[in-house]
Amino acid sequence: MIESISLSKEFTRPIKKTDGNKALFGKKTKESFFAVNKLSFKANDGEILGILGPNGAGKTTLLRMLGGLMTPTSGEVRILDANGNEVTDPTLKKKSLGYLSNNTSLYGRLTAREMFYLFGELYGMSKEESKARSDEVFQLLQMEEFCDQRIEKLSTGQRQRAGISRCLIHDPQIYIFDEPTLGLDILASESIINFMKEEKAKGKTVLYSTHYMEEAQYLCDNILMIYEGRQICYGTPQFIMKLTDTDNLRDAFKTLIRDITDYKEVEGEA
Repeated sequence: MIESISLSKEFTRPIKKTDGNKALFGKKTKESFFAVNKLSFKANDGEILGILGPNGAGKTTLLRMLGGLMTPTSGEVRILDANGNEVTDPTLKKKSLGYLSNNTSLYGRLTAREMFYLFGELYGMSKEESKARSDEVFQLLQMEEFCDQRIEKLSTGQRQRAGISRCLIHDPQIYIFDEPTLGLDILASESIINFMKEEKAKGKTVLYSTHYMEEAQYLCDNILMIYEGRQICYGTPQFIMKLTDTDNLRDAFKTLIRDITDYKEVEGEA
């Protein structure tokens, strides 16, 4: 299980100066903002949690903190083992996680198999262990036909599966995927979706962000919707649709965003 407790990440950005805002000239040129603001939730073993939100909502920043790639400004991430004990050792934490970013770069001149063996060595696996694990993973992701081709020659969907295979080498308990089906065709997307369902059935935890509301509605046990770094709704797809009196997550999301926008406008007039 992985849990986020009041997780926040603060950044600074340049203040846009325009002729209509001359008061800013000669004064501060940067402002602070929260890309993620006090998010609390958990994903249990055997659960798929979808993280939904528009561009700039804070999804990638959140996943990077959950994956240990970015240090929170405040709050914490807790990982619990199968017995409910918190994993505190940094090395064991990393071994618990398999992280796939939405812009993962792969070694184009290597084959998927060569890349797999390289990362297996980094994890301290013997050649025999890497070979046995690669056979299992390539079959799981349906990579047998292209695992010995150079990655630079692969299609987008094949490269995405090669990237996911890298995350599976050490058989993690928790998967964190940032838009794993973005830009893929139906067949490539289906293979990745089936993979996530199979890992869930094994008791693994899967967190993933997506823009595809229909996909999330079909696949996820729970949904975390965020907007401007804040949680706007959390629960099962059925709960969210009932709450917003809609029959699909796309309309539910638009309803929640509209309510927030209307509230801000009223608040500004008060």
